Amino acid sequence: MTEGPTDSRDAVVVGGGVAGLSAAVFTARQGLDTLVVDAGESILRRNAHLENFPGFPLGVNARQLLDLLGEQAETAGADRLDARVTRVAAIEGSGDVDGDDSDGDNSNGDDPNDGARFAVETDGDDRVRTRYVVAATKNEVGYLDGIDGVGILDRGKAYVDVDERGRTGVDGLYAAGRLAEKPHQAAVCAGHGAEVAVTLLEDDDAPFYHDWVAPEGYFTDRGRDLPPGCEEIDAEERREREAASLDATRERFADPHPDPQETHPSLEE
Repeated sequence: MTEGPTDSRDAVVVGGGVAGLSAAVFTARQGLDTLVVDAGESILRRNAHLENFPGFPLGVNARQLLDLLGEQAETAGADRLDARVTRVAAIEGSGDVDGDDSDGDNSNGDDPNDGARFAVETDGDDRVRTRYVVAATKNEVGYLDGIDGVGILDRGKAYVDVDERGRTGVDGLYAAGRLAEKPHQAAVCAGHGAEVAVTLLEDDDAPFYHDWVAPEGYFTDRGRDLPPGCEEIDAEERREREAASLDATRERFADPHPDPQETHPSLEE
């Protein structure tokens, strides 16, 4: 996709690995206008075969899993941008992306009332204003250098200092997965991405998040209102959704993944 000179979003997820894509599924499904900026460098693309990920008794091709998570995020409503984030900067008042609109005339055309806290820049000259940022780039932290209050931990590799729910020391900025010093396990990082997104939604005062679909009457036949984000479906709708899910799964796993196996960058010529 191509962004305009200055785009505006509710949430920008930096990184298209399992943590970032899981976060995007949750924020987008709740209705936040979400953009995933992905440089295509998830370490899982080097994985020969992924074990220990729930739901795959014999393991799964890691590139296939990433593709499926990306498709799920897009189905939930997230957009994806193939680019590398080079800078995230805090926006003060109505200042522009470069932070130098000192006269306050908003001459770059940005909307001073969009509630944006951050400006995100990429190596493709994209500029995005956003209320929230989820950083999920493994150990890459250079793009956060311009934000005061972000704690960087040097443990041989760089991590972002967060609380127990993935919040940094800057309101609206979160870190997920390996960047938040979670174990080097895909399932753990995916779960943490989801938890960070739910934390973001709670901080945004979003309604209670219910991420499942109930059978018809599950709540209403007990005289209860449907929880926010939940729906009830009848048997016919359930069968239709299950059939669509089975068809999609068969199609996506009918053939081996077409991408070649990657290896460590130091071994490439």
